[in-house]
Amino acid sequence: MGEIKLMKGNEAIAEAFIREGVDGYFGYPITPQSEVIEYLMFEEPHKRTGMVVLQAESEVAAINMVYGAACTGKKVVTSSSSPGISLKQEGISYIAGSEIPCVVVNVVRGGPGLGTIQPSQADYFQSTKGGGHGDYHLIVLAPASVQEMVDFVPLAFELAFKYRNPVMIQSDGVIGQMMEKVELFEQKTRLTNEEIIQKYGDWALTGKPESRSQNIITSLDLVSERQEKFNLKLGAKYKEVCENEVRYEKINCDDADYIFVAYGSSARICQKSIELARKEGIKVGLFRPITLYPFPYKEIMDMVPNLKGALTVEMSMGQMVEDVKLATEFKIPVDHFGRVGGMIPTPEEIVNALKTKIIGG
Repeated sequence: MGEIKLMKGNEAIAEAFIREGVDGYFGYPITPQSEVIEYLMFEEPHKRTGMVVLQAESEVAAINMVYGAACTGKKVVTSSSSPGISLKQEGISYIAGSEIPCVVVNVVRGGPGLGTIQPSQADYFQSTKGGGHGDYHLIVLAPASVQEMVDFVPLAFELAFKYRNPVMIQSDGVIGQMMEKVELFEQKTRLTNEEIIQKYGDWALTGKPESRSQNIITSLDLVSERQEKFNLKLGAKYKEVCENEVRYEKINCDDADYIFVAYGSSARICQKSIELARKEGIKVGLFRPITLYPFPYKEIMDMVPNLKGALTVEMSMGQMVEDVKLATEFKIPVDHFGRVGGMIPTPEEIVNALKTKIIGG
């Protein structure tokens, strides 16, 4: 068993970066994720592992520092909250277009614009449908607990290097700020250049040996035929991701007539809603997407023959609901319930929405 601590979500993920053997963190403070960089500065991980922690002059600078460092094959990460992630979108597109692995953490706050510092889930479209320019996708993991904030760090880096693609851990202000008991994994050592090449291949900019030709990393190609070929290659990679990396959780779904579809903190609230609804004789379960991209379309569709309806619960005006409707092919009623502006739904509100929008609808 690893070390057990009581930790805030933002601090727990920062500690996980250190223990994962991350080489560099480049970020900029923004509520409600500022504790990530504050914890790293306080812990001085360069004394523990040699990890570099740098507060950049802006979010744009931070993501471009990630881009440059990631080109060397190192484990690098940044974190921010919604407006800051928006500023990073061009750099994220460059990273995806260069097929470079890195991890980006978004502790979502309310918007649009500067909005509020309170929690939200309204960045779903931005995270799963691109966000920046061009045909690309992030792999998106959605933790629902402080423990998963920790557990998803090694998973995120595993996926990032496996597919040479940026991975986003999309949390929200609830999970980032809440405190829970967590089990921390053992400290890992940082990889040397030789170990990087042995484990991940020799694509990185680690200095040119005589045994290979010069490595060039760029997202630019002015020859249309080559750029089309590259985009088709990316499309094939995303298809492979969708076939192999779908993750989800089902709770009380075996006998369910209805399901809540929710992720992150909304999924936690839905568990209490299930308890309340079943006391009233309403058989409802929870389907929790863990990967928002790739989205579990097939896994939801497989449930449809046994369902009478589905309610998505999101702290937004309704974004994931579009993917749920696509997954069910409109064969059952699907609707959305959410609170916005930093408001958090109550279990009772969710049960009432199920009754009025799905059962009574």
